Amino acid sequence: MKALVLAGGAGTRLRPITHTSAKQLVPVANKPVLFYGLEAIAAAGVREVGMVVGDTQQEIEAAVGDGSAFGLEVTYLRQRAPLGLAHAVLIARDYLGDDDFVMYLGDNFIVGGIESLVDRFRTERPAAQIMLTHVADPRQFGVAELDDAGRVVGLVEKPEFPKSDLALVGVYLFTPAVHEGVAALKPSWRGELEITDAIQWLIDQGRRVESTVISGYWKDTGNVTDMLEVNRIVLDGLERRLDGEIIGDCEIIGRVVVEPGAEVTRSRLVGPVVVGAGAVVRDSYVGPYTSVAEGCQILDSEIEYSILLRRASIIGVRRIEASLIGHDVEVTPAPNTPRAHRLVLGDHSKVQISS
Repeated sequence: MKALVLAGGAGTRLRPITHTSAKQLVPVANKPVLFYGLEAIAAAGVREVGMVVGDTQQEIEAAVGDGSAFGLEVTYLRQRAPLGLAHAVLIARDYLGDDDFVMYLGDNFIVGGIESLVDRFRTERPAAQIMLTHVADPRQFGVAELDDAGRVVGLVEKPEFPKSDLALVGVYLFTPAVHEGVAALKPSWRGELEITDAIQWLIDQGRRVESTVISGYWKDTGNVTDMLEVNRIVLDGLERRLDGEIIGDCEIIGRVVVEPGAEVTRSRLVGPVVVGAGAVVRDSYVGPYTSVAEGCQILDSEIEYSILLRRASIIGVRRIEASLIGHDVEVTPAPNTPRAHRLVLGDHSKVQISS
């Protein structure tokens, strides 16, 4: 079995962060989301990975390399434009050959991994096996319809009137039978080749499509709210470890990780919190569910339930909550006079100002 990992896409819902960074590499608990998926694939016993990449190929390749750090062999497959999940299967046809494969969306996060799912597929070998989960608004997802026996009888991508609240999770398993279905597809109303249509083709041809409704945690980390929520889930599993330097009168409460080379001085940290290597926290408060990446500075400030990317600095600011702060960002107080807001904002920025 091989794996097909989708790591293209523009990440428009995470702009402006994704103007300069691949959405799959935005970190939760100081580790890129993509890495959690690669670790899950390796743990399931899959070794060969085809990585579908787009305009951020260079950044993805620099982070993942040849895959050996994960126990994988990674081959990069260039997709000229994000034309749908089934289009990714189409361009990977030669790489996949006649092997079974698991398709994993690189910006998805699943607690508990995929080992049991892969084991079941290897044993039963249906034409396709999908994962489903109950969602509040199925109109935002591919939606499955099941019969009374629990078999998949229909799939629709982002339906206006969903027939169930069961959304497809971003992990699919296929035999080579899916390639015939993909080859028969025409673009949907969205102009994309939909994987839901390919699976529907299998159903219409009488091929067996199995599903598993997962009770564990799953998130598509496509927006800031979901990124912060996944960060919270991962940090909940922290074990306290203070390898950095704790200086002066500090209060360290609960599950706090201070990586080697980090310095915490005269500050209060309330876990779960992770402070990356080389970061400096001084005269500050860092509250629960905050990830501080390597090389960051938090000086005379307060922050909680947030993600700071590498080398961000927050100096003299009270208070920051529920924020995603990008690489090399500087956050400082505004001058007291004149009483005005001075802004330099990139495209698609969102700013909330209390005045």
